[in-house]
Amino acid sequence: MRVSVIGAGAIGGWLTAGFLKAGAEARVLARGASLEALRSGGLCLDDGTEQHCYPVHATTDPSDLKGADILLLGLKAHDLPAMAPAIQAALGPETIVVPAINGLPWWFFENFGGPAKGQRIEAVDPDGVLSRALPAERVVGCVVHAASHVTAPAHIRLVKADRVWLGDAAGSGQYAQKVAETLRAGDVPAEVSDHIHREVWNKLWGNSCMNPLTALSRAGMSDFLADDGARGLAISMMREMSSLGDQIGLEGFDDPEGRIAVTRKLGAFRTSMLQDVEAGRPIELDPILGGLVELGRHLGQATPVMEGVYGLARMLDTNLRAEKG
Repeated sequence: MRVSVIGAGAIGGWLTAGFLKAGAEARVLARGASLEALRSGGLCLDDGTEQHCYPVHATTDPSDLKGADILLLGLKAHDLPAMAPAIQAALGPETIVVPAINGLPWWFFENFGGPAKGQRIEAVDPDGVLSRALPAERVVGCVVHAASHVTAPAHIRLVKADRVWLGDAAGSGQYAQKVAETLRAGDVPAEVSDHIHREVWNKLWGNSCMNPLTALSRAGMSDFLADDGARGLAISMMREMSSLGDQIGLEGFDDPEGRIAVTRKLGAFRTSMLQDVEAGRPIELDPILGGLVELGRHLGQATPVMEGVYGLARMLDTNLRAEKG
């Protein structure tokens, strides 16, 4: 099997290492220090017990990626639209796309969603650039429950691997099983879900409030949840999202306090959006929260708490981008 990769960072790099351990060949789009490190020492994964480095073909030319069985996208979701030309250059006629992204994906409503079926979310897919380049029939949805970070260029440290859910975005069931079997052969805990939309929604139910609120408060998760007012704001956002879910056929998200109790057990961690703020990076706001606000407007449902938090976080993101120059 041949895998091409755009975005071999913390999560994308871990999944790439899984494909490599399973015997796949990998080609990786990279630049700068990552390009040099991949070419000189390969992609290295430290799982806490040992470190193993895998040779890869690293390139700056997206067309070098063309013809792979799988195209793994490990980018931040808000970076995908700008990368659409590179993604298209990497696609072959039989290539299956596996986007390991957070938030509401561009393919979510293509074949699902009741009153939202077929709805394109501008915040996620501006001008439909992703829908045209990557139709749902070629996508294996991917929901990652794991923690890892980049310790140096092309060096990934795996902290915790819970589960990777995979499911054909169009519901055909013909591609996800093959991807999951390969990843499991590379010691990645991958499972196939017949309800991949529900898995996406379940992760987003926590991310859509916890990420922007911790970014705004600059608080780690334990401190954030210990504050009654902050925790209450998160619960209000989760209830608004639950009501959206009821409208599109994703019922049962009616116990935000229970979900928060589970989050407390994870301890004092810092969300990805908070880490981006602390590093001065633009935040992954529109796929994680902006898309839900837009969905609420489409469905005619008021989401005042989500809209308010989105407005504040959007100002924060604007300032971060201005500081970055």
